[in-house]
Amino acid sequence: MSAAARISALFEGVAIAIDALRTNKVRAALTILGIAVGVFVVVAMAAAIHGINVSVARDIEAAGATTFFVERYPVDFNACDGTDETCPWIHNPPIRLGEAAMLGRLPSLAGVTTEIDFAGSFKYADRTLSAAQIQGFSPGWTNTDGGDISPGRSFTMRENASGAHVVIINDKMAERLFPFGDPVGKSVLINNSPYEIIGLYHYHPSFFFGGERALAILPVQTLLRHFTAREGDAQLIIKPRDGVGREEAIDDVTATLRGARGLRPSKESNFFILTQDKLFEVYNKFFGVIFLVTFVLSAVGLMVGGVGVVAIMMISVTERTREIGVRKALGATKWTILWQFLVESVTLTGIGSVIGLLVGWAIALVVRAATPVAASVPPLAIVAALASSVITGILFGIYPAYRAARLDPVAALRYE
Repeated sequence: MSAAARISALFEGVAIAIDALRTNKVRAALTILGIAVGVFVVVAMAAAIHGINVSVARDIEAAGATTFFVERYPVDFNACDGTDETCPWIHNPPIRLGEAAMLGRLPSLAGVTTEIDFAGSFKYADRTLSAAQIQGFSPGWTNTDGGDISPGRSFTMRENASGAHVVIINDKMAERLFPFGDPVGKSVLINNSPYEIIGLYHYHPSFFFGGERALAILPVQTLLRHFTAREGDAQLIIKPRDGVGREEAIDDVTATLRGARGLRPSKESNFFILTQDKLFEVYNKFFGVIFLVTFVLSAVGLMVGGVGVVAIMMISVTERTREIGVRKALGATKWTILWQFLVESVTLTGIGSVIGLLVGWAIALVVRAATPVAASVPPLAIVAALASSVITGILFGIYPAYRAARLDPVAALRYE
C-alpha cells in the first residue's frame, strides 16, 4: 500500500470509527471511559509528582543544600513494632536545649536552631482559629530558615530567656485574623492569653514545609513555659559556616554530641542526623510506592478499556461482514482490511486518551491553585499517555482486525 493510500485509509478508518461511536453509544462510552480513567490516573499523578519535585528543589534551595537536622528518632521507621529488637532507638534521650547551645559554639557552624512543633487556638476581635500550627524557635532562627520577616522583627535573646508574650504570624494567619490592616503591634489571644504580634513572616508554600496553613512562631522558652509543649519533642536545624563542608560539620556535631552524652566508641549514636540526601531517599521510597499503585490503577483502567475495544470491534466486524466481502472482491488485501480496523481501534482509545488528558490537566490546575504543590503536566506524561492509548488500541484491536482480514470473500458476501 502506498503512502497516499495509507493516509486515505487512515482518515477513512477514523471516520468509520466515529460512525461506530454514534451507532453503539453505550458500548463506545464504556470503552472510552476505561481508557480515560487509565490515562487520567497517569497524567494526574505525573502532574502531582512533577509539582512536588519542583517544590522539593525549591525547599532545598531556600534552606541551603548543606543544612541538616538532628533528630531524636529516625525519619524512616521501617517495621518498628515497639520492641527493642526492631526499634532500639525508642530509648533515645531527647534533644536538650543545652546541647543546642553547646553546638552553637562550634566554629564550623553558622547557625543552630531549636524547633518544637505545637498547636493552639487564636482569636482577634470576632475572628477565631480553633487550631493553628505553632512553632517554637530559638533566637537566631532566621539564620537557618529560608523565609523573611516584613514588616516587623524577630524576637530577641532577652525575650526568649524571659518567656515573653511575643509572637510572629505568617501571611495565612494574617489573612484569617487581620484581613483589613497591618497586624504588627496588635495583640492576639493564643489559648486565651494575650500575645503581641512583632512581625509578619513570609514563606513560599512548599511540599516539605507547607506555607498554606496559618502559622505562628514563638520563642522556644515561651512555648515551653506557657504551653504544654515538651523539650523532648525538640529537633535541631543546623547550617554549616561558609567554606565548611556538610560532612565536616556533621562530623563535628556527631563528635560533640557523643562526647556530651558519654558514648564510648563501640556504642551507636543515640540520635540521628537527617540530611537532604536522606530526605530524598525517604521521599523517593514513599513516591515509589505511590507510583506502583498508580501504575496498577492505570493498567486496570486500560485493561477495562481494552476489553471494551475487543467487544465493540468484534461486533463491528460481524455487522460489516458483507462490506468486508465487497471490499475484498474489489481487490482489497488482508493488510488493507487489517489496517482499517486497527485505525478504528486506535481512534477509540485515542478519544479516551484525549479525554483523560484534559481531565488530568484540569485537576493539575486545581491542585496548583489550592495547594503548595506546583502541579503541572510534564511533556513526557503526555507522550506516555498517548503512546499507551495507541499500544492499547493495537494490542486489543489486533484480534478483531486479524479476524476481519482473514474472512473469506465468498462466505462474507453470502453472510446475512
